Amino acid sequence: MNVKFNQLSNAIRFLSIDAVQKANSGHPGMPMGMADVATVLFKYHLRFNPKNPNWVNRDRFILSAGHGSMLLYSLLYLTGYKSVSINDIKNFRQLNSICAGHPEYKKDTGIETTTGPLGQGLGNAVGMAIAEEILKKKFGPTLINNKTYVFASDGDLMEGISHEVMSLAGHLKLKNLVVFFDNNKISIDGSTSLSVSDNYKKRFEAYGWNFLEINGHDEKQISKAITKASKAKKPTIISCKTIIGFGSPNKSGKASSHGSPLGDEEITLVRKKLKWNSEPFEIPEDILNAWRKIGKKGAELEEKWLDTLNKKNLNIKSELRGTYTESDLKDLENLIKKEKTKYFESKPSMATRQCSSAAIQTISNILPQLIGGSADLSGSNNTKTSNSKVISSKNFDGNYIHYGVREHGMSAIMNGIALYSGFIPYGGTFLIFSDYCKPSVRLAALMGLRVIFIFSHDSIGLGEDGPTHQPVEQLTGLRAIPNLNVFRPADINETLECWEIALKSKNTPSAIALSRQKLPYINPKYSEKNKCENGAYIVKMTSHASEVTLVASGSEVELALDVHNQLTKNNIESKVVSMPCQELFDKQSDDFKKDILDEESLIVSIEAGDVSSWKKYTKDKGMSLGVNRFGESAPYKKIYEHLSLSAEKIVLSIQKKLRK
Repeated sequence: MNVKFNQLSNAIRFLSIDAVQKANSGHPGMPMGMADVATVLFKYHLRFNPKNPNWVNRDRFILSAGHGSMLLYSLLYLTGYKSVSINDIKNFRQLNSICAGHPEYKKDTGIETTTGPLGQGLGNAVGMAIAEEILKKKFGPTLINNKTYVFASDGDLMEGISHEVMSLAGHLKLKNLVVFFDNNKISIDGSTSLSVSDNYKKRFEAYGWNFLEINGHDEKQISKAITKASKAKKPTIISCKTIIGFGSPNKSGKASSHGSPLGDEEITLVRKKLKWNSEPFEIPEDILNAWRKIGKKGAELEEKWLDTLNKKNLNIKSELRGTYTESDLKDLENLIKKEKTKYFESKPSMATRQCSSAAIQTISNILPQLIGGSADLSGSNNTKTSNSKVISSKNFDGNYIHYGVREHGMSAIMNGIALYSGFIPYGGTFLIFSDYCKPSVRLAALMGLRVIFIFSHDSIGLGEDGPTHQPVEQLTGLRAIPNLNVFRPADINETLECWEIALKSKNTPSAIALSRQKLPYINPKYSEKNKCENGAYIVKMTSHASEVTLVASGSEVELALDVHNQLTKNNIESKVVSMPCQELFDKQSDDFKKDILDEESLIVSIEAGDVSSWKKYTKDKGMSLGVNRFGESAPYKKIYEHLSLSAEKIVLSIQKKLRK
C-alpha cells in the first residue's frame, strides 16, 4: 500500500503538535508549516544514513530556526535514528531528554549543531560548506560531494549575522549551500510587516545568490526547486511560501501558533481537518514503515561510497574523522619542546601577537588541518604566515580565509568548520571586538568544539587607538563562559605552550589574548614541561616564606617582575606567579593551588583590565589591581602610569597594605 505524501508530512505535524502540547511549551507552528518541504527533502534529495550519523559525505541538514526543534526530532525518529525514541519525543523539553527546547549538538545523533540563537545555524552552515569545498579539493569530487541544507526563518534573516555570512558565501560561490526560507510572514509579535519590508530577491541576488520562490506546500514545486539548486554554480535560497500552523482551523497563518501549544480543543480540530485518526504520539504502521524505508536508502549510498574509497586506498583518518593519531600528538609535543629550546637560548622580546604568529608558522608545518583567518586584521592579529594559502571562490586548495570585517559571522563560520570533520579553525580580531564574537564563542563552548579564537590588542597596552579599542571588561566576560579556556600568555614560550594546550583540547574551545606591545622573555630557567597546563606557575621568588605573592597574566607579568625587584630592594620577600589560564588553574588540586598562592602571604593580582575575575584569588585580605574605568588615547606607557599601573605606585600600595 502506497502512503500518500501528505500522510508522511502529517506524521511530522502531529508528533510536533503532541510533543508541544504535552510539554505545555514550544513552537508548533513552524514544524506544521515546513513539514512538506522537509518531507520532500528527506524523501527525494537528502543523502544521510541513520545507521552512521557521522558519515563524512552525508548531506548536512541544519535547522537554523531552532525554535522549530520538533521538526528535527520528528524527522530523526521517523527515519530511524537510534538517538531519538518515541519516549524522548514524549519527554520533549524535559530533563535528560535529547529533545531539548532548541536543538543541542551531540555527536552520533543527527543533530548537526546547536541552534536557537537566530542566524547562528546559518553561519555554521556556511562554515560547513566551506569545509566541504576544502575537503573536496583535497580528495576529489567522487569522494566528497555533499550538500548543506538549511531551514531558516524570517528571524534568522533579520539578524545581522545573516548579512555577514550570506555575503561571504556569495563571494566564495558556495554552490553546495541551499537555504530554505520559511517565508510565512509571521513572527512572535505578529505579521513580519510590523518590522520588515525587505525585497528579499534583490537582497540575496546582490549577495551573489540564486533566488527561487515556491509554494512550500506543493510537492512538485519543492522538489523541482531543490533539483535546480543542486545544479547551480552559486549558493541558492529558496523562498518557501508556507502557512504557519498549517492545518489548524483557527490558528494557521497567525502568530498564536508560533510560540505556544495549540490547546486540546484546537488539536482535535486539526486531527479532524487533516483526517488523522491516531492517538497522540501514535504513528500508523504503514506511515512509519514508509519513513523508515526513506531512512534505509542512506546505508546503500554509504556502501557505494566506501567501495569508491577502498578502490582509491587513501589514508584519510585524520582529515575525515577529526581526530589526532598518537604520532600527531607526539610530533606536536616534540615540535613545541624544540621551539621552546630555541627561544630560551635567544630570549627575544616580542609582542605576543608576534609570538602567536611564530607558533602558527611552525605548527602549520605538521598540522595541515589548521584553517586560519582574520576579520580584516591579518597584519595586526598576525594570523597569516608564509604557510598561509588564501582560499578563494576559484581555489579552495588553501588554509586561510579572508573573512572581511565580519567578526560575528567569522566566529559562527569557524564553529561550522569545526563541526564538519577534521579541521581545526582559528580566527583573529581585536579583543575589544570579541563582543561581536560572543554568541558564537558561547555556542562553541556549549557544543565542546575545538575552535581557537585569537584576540590581539588585549589591553590598554594598545595605546593610541584609545578607549573605543582598549578592552577593559572583555577578559572577565570571556572567563565567565563555562567550558572556555581563556589564555593570556606573557612571552614566546608561554604562547607556544598555550597553543599546544588549545590544539590538544578536543572538547573545549580556546580564546588566546595577545599583546600589541613587545614583552620581554620572562623565564630564567628552561623547562621541557608545559607549565601553562596547570594554569599558573612560579616565575621568580626570593623566599618560600614570601610576604607578598604577585600574580599576573600576559603583559602584566613583566610589571609584576619589576614590582618584585623593587620590593626586594625594600627588604620585602615576594614571589611572582604567572597565571596564563585561570580555568586550568581552578581545576588543579587544593595542594597545588595553595603552593602557588600562599594564603599566608598578601596576594596581589595585576591585570590591565577589570579585576572581577581575580577576586576569588585575592579575597578580602588581598589586592586586585587593574582597570575599573575606560582607557585613554595616549602612548601605552603613559596610560599605565595614568591608571596607577606602574611599579612605583603598586609598590607604594603594597607597602601601605602591609603596614595595616
